Amino acid sequence: MGKNKEIGNKGESIAIEYLLKAGYRVLHTNFRRGKFEIDIIGTKDEILVFFEVKTRKNLTFGPPEDAIDDKKMNNILDCANDYILETQWLKRIRFDIISITLFPRININHIQDAFF
Repeated sequence: MGKNKEIGNKGESIAIEYLLKAGYRVLHTNFRRGKFEIDIIGTKDEILVFFEVKTRKNLTFGPPEDAIDDKKMNNILDCANDYILETQWLKRIRFDIISITLFPRININHIQDAFF
């Protein structure tokens, strides 16, 4: 496994632990439809939340969330739309980013309503 994949997997594990402690219910991880993927899908307070997790070792190249461009957001929106149609979800939805840096210490930044 490549180093970037290892860092990404570690970040997703950290994010899941964080979300569970914050009272979220994790429904799916790495939900795929075609070539699109959503890292984590969860619920809290009857809101369906789609999470994009970005992890970097440090801030040398800027905060992790800066790596999410319009193309990535559109891919997530397309995948989320498929999920909503499949599950017939009729309540509120939200798109959040969990931004994680690992060094010099683990730092988690939860950005709610990140896409709008």
